[in-house]
Amino acid sequence: MSDILHLVEEAQTREAPVQRLADKVAGNFTYGVMALSSATFMFWSIFGSQFVPAAIQQGSAMSLALQLSCSVLVIACPCALGLATPTAVLVGTSLGATRGLLLRGGDVLEKFAEVDAIVFDKTGTLTIGKPVVTKVIASHSEGGVNTKDYWNNEWTEGDILSLAAGVESNTNHPLGKAIMEAAQAANCINMKAKDGSFMEEPGSGAVATIGEKQVSVGTLDWIRRHGVVRDPFHEAESFGQSVAYVAVDGTLAGLICFEDKIREDSHQVISALSKQGISVYMLSGDKESAAMNVASVVGIQLDKVISEVKPHEKKKFISELQKEHKLVAMVGDGINDAAALALADVGIAMGGGVGAASDVSSVVLMGNRLSQLVDALELSKETMRTVKQNLWWAFLYNIVGLPVAAGALLPVTGTMLTPSIAGALMGFSSVSVMANSLLLRARMSSRHHVQSRQKPHNTISGVSDGADEVEQSYPSKWRST
Repeated sequence: MSDILHLVEEAQTREAPVQRLADKVAGNFTYGVMALSSATFMFWSIFGSQFVPAAIQQGSAMSLALQLSCSVLVIACPCALGLATPTAVLVGTSLGATRGLLLRGGDVLEKFAEVDAIVFDKTGTLTIGKPVVTKVIASHSEGGVNTKDYWNNEWTEGDILSLAAGVESNTNHPLGKAIMEAAQAANCINMKAKDGSFMEEPGSGAVATIGEKQVSVGTLDWIRRHGVVRDPFHEAESFGQSVAYVAVDGTLAGLICFEDKIREDSHQVISALSKQGISVYMLSGDKESAAMNVASVVGIQLDKVISEVKPHEKKKFISELQKEHKLVAMVGDGINDAAALALADVGIAMGGGVGAASDVSSVVLMGNRLSQLVDALELSKETMRTVKQNLWWAFLYNIVGLPVAAGALLPVTGTMLTPSIAGALMGFSSVSVMANSLLLRARMSSRHHVQSRQKPHNTISGVSDGADEVEQSYPSKWRST
């Protein structure tokens, strides 16, 4: 809680680029007002009797000139320009914190409001990030799959789980955790990797020595790099699920299939982003069939899905989008996404992800709900809309107020502002800016209430919101004797 509080306080002090522009204008504005006040004094002291003789009859030209020049100094309000951005950012970031959105400053709000491309990681972002083992296939598998020419007949399903769990006991990858849970639930033999033998490559797999055998677990490319020459049966590519291959001493021993439930709000979020004209992409280290299956369910165009990508390739894809002059946001949850999150214009981390992802991200969805992404985008746009309203009001006030204070209406209507009235108007302009910023909370609350009443029920089958525990059921045939 202390860290979150510190981050929120830090976010409230980070300037948006538009604020630096306003501060620069306000700094030059001060010198301009002093020059205008001097010019007003000189003009009315010299030419006042010629333009408004009636006003001069009530006092000296010098007295009128002094009064008008003072009114110019008093009515000028660089304060409104200076308050326009920080007050809105303060309200926006604090409002985000109350809704479980950690926005790291005004610069993030400004960039996020202009984002035109959002890239999603698959596992843990569009899915709940809690994969479960659904199938283990070994040499004696049934179901019409011909494994005779490709598989070593030595291993059973229980053996494959035990060996894979021995390797994955050293990793924090979601698939590794799923293998560990499946092996434990199936009462498989507890195998340990030899000290110092474990090696992992993010996005590819892991390898370790168990007993006297080298066991590699990961992608097809990974096990090929560790001695597997022959191709596995091609039916595995059409499963529509994530697959981890298991090889022992350069021989393909089996594979493990996983299912990760899709978040129930994924389709609604993708639809909402698409309606706003934002290009939506999905990157996944998973095989093509599994990635396409998720994309088709959540509503991402299949030509904007890239599968079997490594962490450095995710970073490269973000860079390519930026070269196309797109303002890019990246949404992820794992250490594999950290480089891409850091490179993106706006990095967005799921609250349930690893610390590395959160540390490099501009926005953290603390509630670990994908729907918070739409909330954060809406809050950013509304905050920047408020900033622009404040700046327009501050500029308009000074553009109109300064000439009137300088006596522009005196020759036409005989109206002039006294310094006391000018001071009251100056205070009113600053209060108006602050009030408009505070109204941001009311506008967001009203919009959120309307949307919650209109929110449709999700009708997609086989999806989860990530809040419920994933029920795990493992076939009894995996149990080791």
